[in-house]
Amino acid sequence: MKNFNQAPLPFQGQKRRFQTSFKEALKEFKDANVFVDLFGGSGLLSNWAKQQFPDAKVVYNDFDDFSQRVANIERTNALLSEFRIILKDAPADKVIGKELKSAILKAVRREEKHSGYVDYITISSSLLFSMNYATNYDDLAKQTMYNVVRLNDYQPAPDYLEGVEVVCVDYRQLFDRWKHVSGVVFLIDPPYLSTDCGTYGNYWKLANYLDVLHCLKGTNYFYFTSNKSSILELTDWLEKNLGGENPFKGAKRVDMNARMNHNAGYVDIMLYKKAGV
Repeated sequence: MKNFNQAPLPFQGQKRRFQTSFKEALKEFKDANVFVDLFGGSGLLSNWAKQQFPDAKVVYNDFDDFSQRVANIERTNALLSEFRIILKDAPADKVIGKELKSAILKAVRREEKHSGYVDYITISSSLLFSMNYATNYDDLAKQTMYNVVRLNDYQPAPDYLEGVEVVCVDYRQLFDRWKHVSGVVFLIDPPYLSTDCGTYGNYWKLANYLDVLHCLKGTNYFYFTSNKSSILELTDWLEKNLGGENPFKGAKRVDMNARMNHNAGYVDIMLYKKAGV
């Protein structure tokens, strides 16, 4: 399997900063024979697990249809190439005028009608202000566009998920299916608190976040969060004040500094633990 340092397409929240730490931590799970990526996301954790354990079964829960985006990279590249032609005389990093925006939207509509698929998330990164994404035509059409079109094509990645089993189910069903299997390690990177998570209904609220903690009890796991969620402080408080069981007790922790913009940053956190520790 080819080594990927990051996901082949834009994906908010991919764990590329943890590559070295994650692969090093995997060495502590020498008896693992199954890895279950409960909130698959960009598939990067699944890719790394398969690299390190090529004979293990890796199950990737593709709830965001990322594998479909990867399968359509060539179509996306063709559309971006058309954008470059349309915007060849437009100033970079500036708002796209009405005429050019209309031409862009016409190209998008034509591609969707012709092929039946447009990767709106990827083209958003070439047309919208940083960190803004559209998921359909109407959403894209109502937003202000900027000429930030990527200058180079995305590299096709047919082997990105080679040997990985791709599923699309509720994470609770997937956990129930594998929780009693010997040698299983769960990769758990849930949505951030108060973020849009349409696949699970509206916003990912505190109750949703806490429900995931059931997947940590008595299991081998890697769990990802950030200091913005305060989940570690909450579980520590519940343990100290209400006698609750802290699922992170005994877990090892790796911190990575991240920036949202020039003025604001946060800390990404990886915790991992072997069952029985």
